[in-house]
Amino acid sequence: MLKRMIQIMGIVFGGMGGDLAYGWMNAGAIWNEPAFGMMKQSGAYYTNVGLGALCGLLTATVLAGSIIRWMQTGAERATAVPMPELVCGSIGLLAGLTLSALLYPVTAGLTGAGMILPAVLTLLCGYMGMRIGLNKREEITAGVKALLEARKPAPAEEEDRFYEEHKILDTSVIIDGRIADICKTGFIEGTLVIPEFVLEELQHIADSSDLLKRNRGRRGLDILNKIQKELDVRVLIYEGDFEEIGEVDSKLVKLAKALRGKVVTNDFNLNKVCELQGVSVLNINDLANAVKPVVLPGEEIVVQVIKDGKEHGQGVAYLDDGTMIVVEGGRDFIGTTMEVLVTSVLQTSAGRMIFAKPKLLEKAQ
Repeated sequence: MLKRMIQIMGIVFGGMGGDLAYGWMNAGAIWNEPAFGMMKQSGAYYTNVGLGALCGLLTATVLAGSIIRWMQTGAERATAVPMPELVCGSIGLLAGLTLSALLYPVTAGLTGAGMILPAVLTLLCGYMGMRIGLNKREEITAGVKALLEARKPAPAEEEDRFYEEHKILDTSVIIDGRIADICKTGFIEGTLVIPEFVLEELQHIADSSDLLKRNRGRRGLDILNKIQKELDVRVLIYEGDFEEIGEVDSKLVKLAKALRGKVVTNDFNLNKVCELQGVSVLNINDLANAVKPVVLPGEEIVVQVIKDGKEHGQGVAYLDDGTMIVVEGGRDFIGTTMEVLVTSVLQTSAGRMIFAKPKLLEKAQ
């Protein structure tokens, strides 16, 4: 098929060459006359055109094999060229050809040897444009990337942000109830996701025959009702389920991965599982410990000793946030309010514990 096309092109160009040769031989007598399809031309004219077409056909037939191989080699080399270079070279070539087209009206009226100037100018401008495009490929590539980024639609970014805003509540944090107070202060942003399998677990706890479990389950349901009706926060009830997974904690991890969200919990074990699975966790206990007032050794605070400690002579007091204070020698001051001097602060997994001794004893020493 390709060989046929080359032969047809040879016939066309050969006939055009015969037409030009006849015009030159007759001193331009028919230079301004239409060439093909005009029966008023002489027989010599058609003879020249026919001979030219025959010569073009023979030449194209002889050179067809070489031309096809040259085209295949060129295509293979073009395929091996990296896409950035190919695009930049094409852009430069197009710019050069555009420039030559703009200059053509200036050179079109030349005669004699100047008649070949438009062709030379086209080749020169095309080549120079291609070389400039290749040499400036880094700048052109950077410009194209910047243009594409500027025109890139934003839904993907909004979708990512939407997924990151999901806060998935587990059963323990709902029963705990502090999540409602945190939402009320506005520190929790985005959508609270309450899975249906968590609701089922809450209902099961609320229907338990054990009084303590029943009260905890009902408290959790009351907290959810408060969050939905009284607080200005978006709540999503996720109706899907992972039937192949039995444990609720494992379902929460799976859901967090699917939504690319964060699990809100105060369960120490679930916290560790999420960390191992690469799921972000918001632990209410960690938040509570972080916002407790900082007490340093050497500070003086006023407390009320309310009960005995584990060791002999110790008394126990509490700060307003529930932090335990162990007062050395405080057993004799149970039921009294007194000033104590902080001796050390211990941070444990259960929370913060402060050790102190009565200031009166310090003065006596």
